[in-house]
Amino acid sequence: METQNNNQHKNKIHKVLAHSYTVYFVFLLVSVYLDSIFKIRIFTNSVALPLGIFFLVLASVLIIWAQKTGHNLTKVQEKKAEHFFRGPYRYTRIPTHFGLLLLILGFGIIYNSFFVVVSTVVSFIISKIIFIKEHDKLLAEKYGAAYVEYKKLLKF
Repeated sequence: METQNNNQHKNKIHKVLAHSYTVYFVFLLVSVYLDSIFKIRIFTNSVALPLGIFFLVLASVLIIWAQKTGHNLTKVQEKKAEHFFRGPYRYTRIPTHFGLLLLILGFGIIYNSFFVVVSTVVSFIISKIIFIKEHDKLLAEKYGAAYVEYKKLLKF
């Protein structure tokens, strides 16, 4: 019974995350399309190229680190608040979202696209307001007091 309940929570959590990632993707597609029409540039020289590449590398490391750390949590039987303070989760509750933000932002900087940069920030805000709130609620249901305590200790 407990395994079935955990699978239901896992499916709901993944569904919320999938919707959140879809928002990023749709905004990225729309912004690339708008950029092809209006061609508003942010930078006049290539000085921002190293910054964009840095964001891409940092984002990739952050996402991989978050995914690897998140899988290790499933091995712990009795969850306590300190179990959530691992890897990048000791700095933020949403490291994968920050990684996605940096990844698309880095692409926007390399591509020198005003619309990609703006839409990345907008999609992050939408995800934070709508999807992350639901994500937190589902994790609190799944892990109980341990996650609620973690959420109190780590605000963002």
